[in-house]
Amino acid sequence: MSARIFSIANQKGGTGKTTLSMNFAAGLVKRGRVLVIDADPQGSACQWSSLSSDEKPFPVSVISVGGQLTREAERFAKDYDFIVIDCPPTLETGVMPAALNLSETVLIPVLPSPVDLWASIRIAEAIEHAKLRNRNLKPYIVVNQLEPRSALSTAMKEALAEFDIPALQGGVRRRAVYRNAAVEGLSVYCMGKRGETAAQEIDEIIEEVV
Repeated sequence: MSARIFSIANQKGGTGKTTLSMNFAAGLVKRGRVLVIDADPQGSACQWSSLSSDEKPFPVSVISVGGQLTREAERFAKDYDFIVIDCPPTLETGVMPAALNLSETVLIPVLPSPVDLWASIRIAEAIEHAKLRNRNLKPYIVVNQLEPRSALSTAMKEALAEFDIPALQGGVRRRAVYRNAAVEGLSVYCMGKRGETAAQEIDEIIEEVV
């Protein structure tokens, strides 16, 4: 396979997986051809891209894949430079473990509270299991929905230090432009001046992991 594969995963729902997947993929466009694989049965990534207009299409191809994730990823890997997999919020179906086996990097969005971080502990176990087959897998925590002008609490910093997965320096702040971009079927890169600061946040994440 030639494409570099990134998974956006957390077995806990509501952490912003699809928001990170779609904007991360849009930011990668400057570096090559990008495909988003929507592996979540809810189909949020496909729905997001379907809201774009013909005049302003979403800049990345988005496809839906169910149980045949490995086969489909291998089939498309020859045609793209990057593949971003938006994983389902469960470990039970086998889709997320398959994505971890395929990926070189997994980004784990978590909300900025120790409780939310502790609720994500099962994915750490899944990553350790995946590393038995995929020794090159690199996991990173991405703190999502940080309040503007606020810092991580001491409790959250201590919880991150205890977690066996490094956190990226860059995070994603709580910004209305992320929600607005989703409603319009766009990425923050297509939102003009409104999206500039958010796009810079995503660029910082890309710089850390690509």
